[in-house]
Amino acid sequence: MTLSSAPAAPPSPAVTLRAPTGAASVLRMLWPYLWPVGQWGLRARVVAAMVFLVAAKAANVYVPLLYGQAVDALSVEASLLAVPVALIVAYGLARVGSLGFAELRDAVFARVAYRAIRTSALAVFRHLHGLSLRFHLERQTGGLSRVIERGTSAIQTLLNFTLFNIAPTLVEILLVAVILWTLFDFAIAAVTVTTVVAYIVFTVTVTEWRLRLRRRMNQADEEANTKAIDSLLNFETVKYFNNEAHEAARFDASQARYENAAVDSRVSLSLLNTGQALIIATGLALVMYLAARGIVAGRFTVGDFVVVNTYLMQLYQPLNFFGFVYREIKQALVDMERMFGLLGEQTEVDDRPGAPDLAVTGGEVRFEDVAFGYDARRPILKGVSFTVAPGRTVAIVGATGAGKSTIGRLLFRFYDVVGGAIRIDGQDIRDITQTSLRRAIGIVPQDTVLFNDTVAYNIAYGRPGAAAAAIERTARLAHIHDFVAALPDGYETRVGERGLKLSGGEKQRVAIARTILKDPPILLFDEATSALDTHTEREIQASLRAVSAGRTTLVIAHRLSTVIDADEIIVLQEGRVAERGRHGDLLAADGLYAALWQSQQEQAAEEDAAASPAVAIAKP
Repeated sequence: MTLSSAPAAPPSPAVTLRAPTGAASVLRMLWPYLWPVGQWGLRARVVAAMVFLVAAKAANVYVPLLYGQAVDALSVEASLLAVPVALIVAYGLARVGSLGFAELRDAVFARVAYRAIRTSALAVFRHLHGLSLRFHLERQTGGLSRVIERGTSAIQTLLNFTLFNIAPTLVEILLVAVILWTLFDFAIAAVTVTTVVAYIVFTVTVTEWRLRLRRRMNQADEEANTKAIDSLLNFETVKYFNNEAHEAARFDASQARYENAAVDSRVSLSLLNTGQALIIATGLALVMYLAARGIVAGRFTVGDFVVVNTYLMQLYQPLNFFGFVYREIKQALVDMERMFGLLGEQTEVDDRPGAPDLAVTGGEVRFEDVAFGYDARRPILKGVSFTVAPGRTVAIVGATGAGKSTIGRLLFRFYDVVGGAIRIDGQDIRDITQTSLRRAIGIVPQDTVLFNDTVAYNIAYGRPGAAAAAIERTARLAHIHDFVAALPDGYETRVGERGLKLSGGEKQRVAIARTILKDPPILLFDEATSALDTHTEREIQASLRAVSAGRTTLVIAHRLSTVIDADEIIVLQEGRVAERGRHGDLLAADGLYAALWQSQQEQAAEEDAAASPAVAIAKP
């Protein structure tokens, strides 16, 4: 029932937070994850894997020579006892050795590869949580998740294909060319090298063209995935407006773009495969012709012919695979570039070097001539000043757009103020660590979003690792224990995506319980009851008053009836403090607050009047 702590995360290698440009930059960012500082066990695995790689290729190159020698030995008349048993055994051992060393290489390097994937994904995840609220409001979560997913998969692809396929294959081609030139003649070696070069040039040229098609596919795929997630997350809204057909049309339009790009990509793949096969077949035919002519001339033996044929067939398979490998590597580099590009996103709000933790002595919150705007061309707050004394409650009210919610975001330092300062117990929040600041503040927001987990998990999110007894105690204080206990699975009941299985009042009580469990000295209620009905609002208000007793409390409210007991009410108008005082004093002043109060009272009276005919009809 507790929110258990995750296993200790591996240290993330230090990487330069700069968006990578090109393959070389991507590989430089990947290298610290493959050769981590201070982790000698992983470095030893890398060295051992390279040793096994060389051993595997050495054994593989020696196989055709042993095969040819065995054929020559068997081509002459000999007794049964003269059968080259030693050569046959050596041939078998070489083949087994080649496979065995390759498997050892993969087994030893597996820990390095998966640790690199884990630590790089963790670095990106941590960095994303460190970015500003502005970044996350502007990005689409569905597309972002696909970027990370493809990026981590790309690391595995790159490691498998580059370290254990491309490089070994190129080394093997070089060794084979040297052997063919040394044991046979220059013409055979030249045709072999020319075939390989032509194959590589053709593959690179066509693949570069195909990569543009793959990027179009990725873009269309991300777009379709983002629209699907966005639509499903807003399932109720889609139903409310009867827009299922509209959402399906938007999704299908993105899928259609993906379909067209995928077809173009598949056609280009057929062209690439055909060209590769033609180049390999031509080279193979020429080399076999040269070898056969050498046998006729008496320069080569039948065993030599077999050696040449075996080498070419041995090269054919990795060369044929090279086209696919190159395409996958190029795509992996693109995917990794996008993922590591997220590390290049600069944090808008960052701790100053050596910033100390917040030292809460009383919990006084002071806004001093605070100015702020999300866009420099449109200021939101224009010199706002007020103080929330320790243990007191101050309410912020005003019309929509006056800047009320912005005050809460600035207090949590999701953004930095443009002018003025926000201080807690005299400490400018820009001079302390964000972690300690947010640890000292508890919030009950207007829109409580819960994790798709159990009730216990969501309550325990206020203090990870809290015991079941503490969770139940806070649930009682938030007046939600009886409701949870009546559920079939009790505290282990899953709340659904974003808590959709719970009502608005139930979610708010979970949020209150979570905040009680956190036990912060400062509380922020950001329109915590504005979306609830009157009866539920009264019950939640009672819980909020109990929670805020003795704590520094800042209440951001739309309904003035919820703040009449506040020690001070701040009335905002167009980003400035228009009025301030207690409820009775503000009504007596007959100003902006009194006008808002009168308007809301008249609206409440109209709602009561609208309901009264139904009551009258029900009377006998």
